[in-house]
Amino acid sequence: MNRIIESVPNFSEGRDMEKIERIISIFKGKEGVKFLGYHRDEDHNRLVVTAVGEPEPLKEVLIEAVGTAIALIDMRIHRGQHPRMGAVDVIPFIPIKNTTMEEAVELSKEVAKVIWEKYKFPSFLYEESATDPARKDLANIRKGQFEGMAEKVKLPDWKPDYGERSIHPTAGIVAIGARMPLIAFNVNLDTDNIEIASTIAKAVRHSSGGLRYCKAIGIQLKERKITQVSMNMTDFTRTPLYRAFELIRVEAKRYGVNVVGSEIVGFVPMEALVGAVSYYMGLENFSIQHVLEVKIVE
Repeated sequence: MNRIIESVPNFSEGRDMEKIERIISIFKGKEGVKFLGYHRDEDHNRLVVTAVGEPEPLKEVLIEAVGTAIALIDMRIHRGQHPRMGAVDVIPFIPIKNTTMEEAVELSKEVAKVIWEKYKFPSFLYEESATDPARKDLANIRKGQFEGMAEKVKLPDWKPDYGERSIHPTAGIVAIGARMPLIAFNVNLDTDNIEIASTIAKAVRHSSGGLRYCKAIGIQLKERKITQVSMNMTDFTRTPLYRAFELIRVEAKRYGVNVVGSEIVGFVPMEALVGAVSYYMGLENFSIQHVLEVKIVE
């Protein structure tokens, strides 16, 4: 592949393996597209797929995957800990190699146009594709979730970018856009008190006075009887992972709560992990260029 764009579509299904397999099978064995993997979470009831490809083949695969998700997922009965508004909740495009952000934006618009014309599945454009500053932030778009979206799209400022002032009756609506690499980073706490997790998330996220380039919410993991601060780190080069992790640890101590683990959903740039290793090991004058595998593939 010469020109590479990454896409990380999020589907509102993390429990039914038959449905999950049908969705991820679409990304496999397609010329011009490489399926990198998936992550499913039963508490979130969410599937995150990661694929890279040439722009046109990637576009065709995503359109097919959207159609399959619409056929399989009924948002009227969907329940999960993660905010969501559609059977396919968000489709980001990230320029990786020999492509520009402008090309990723154009691709996002092409996909949005086709899925409306083909499936009557409306969409908002977000991040770099946003047509309005209020739509740049995905969390702002998603407010109200599926249950409130039918009324939201009737408001003067919230007509879908592609579609009419109504949502798909069973699939809802999707956010589509181009963005820089994002890291979905979750930190687990040894308490089942969701109020504590939500309070810590509020202290960490930028919108309520916390860390720049950090979005966070508190989530309950009922089966494990713990809670989680679930974050999107939108620019790890400016707000590194270890900084968010340490702030959560400090805030948790106020409530007698401990951090019991963390996870990264999907894939992560090696540079982000190098930054965390350098911090915790106290490495001096260390960078990604000191990683053996990086030098081998140069």
